Amino acid sequence: MASGTVEAILLPPKGTSPNNGVLPLLLYRGAVKVGRDDPEGDVERAFGANNWGNGFRGDTFPFHHYHSIAHEVVGCSRGKARIQFGGPEGPVVDVTAGDAVLIPAGVVHCRVDDTPGYCSVGAYPPGQQPDLCVLSQGDADYASGRKDAEGLALKVIGTKELPVTQATIARTPLPPNDPIGGGNGAVQAHWLKRQVA
Repeated sequence: MASGTVEAILLPPKGTSPNNGVLPLLLYRGAVKVGRDDPEGDVERAFGANNWGNGFRGDTFPFHHYHSIAHEVVGCSRGKARIQFGGPEGPVVDVTAGDAVLIPAGVVHCRVDDTPGYCSVGAYPPGQQPDLCVLSQGDADYASGRKDAEGLALKVIGTKELPVTQATIARTPLPPNDPIGGGNGAVQAHWLKRQVA
């Protein structure tokens, strides 16, 4: 693990964006030391050392989406990107190689811009696999045409479906380890202590 800082951003529900009013998004700056030879492998090894895996290499989806049954960590392995969190009116965060973002179940995210050569690596806690929830039929149509979305259960969640989806998000188990700090990281400081309080 590289030395860095962690910023916690709580994103409450807004409109049809469920977000997560209990667990903050965690932004790790300079979390992983990425080399020139295998930066994606460097990020995967950092996550894998803390038992996060079953993920992907590639792009961050350029449409608003979230996962209702899994927490997700995304590490920037190459280049830089701008990612919006919390839905179409949420904050935009710049990430660069070595940064990572732990996205709680329910938090909407979308890549809004990147540089040529941008690549990200995603991973999930043990036993969790993501679904793919979107805010509109237009996003669902776009997602269904992408090879990197194949195999994900695609769901359009509107006002009618939102209460059931929010209940599912609230039941998503907390990870046993932080994807960067293991047993003594930001998950323990920002997520687990909230559950005890």
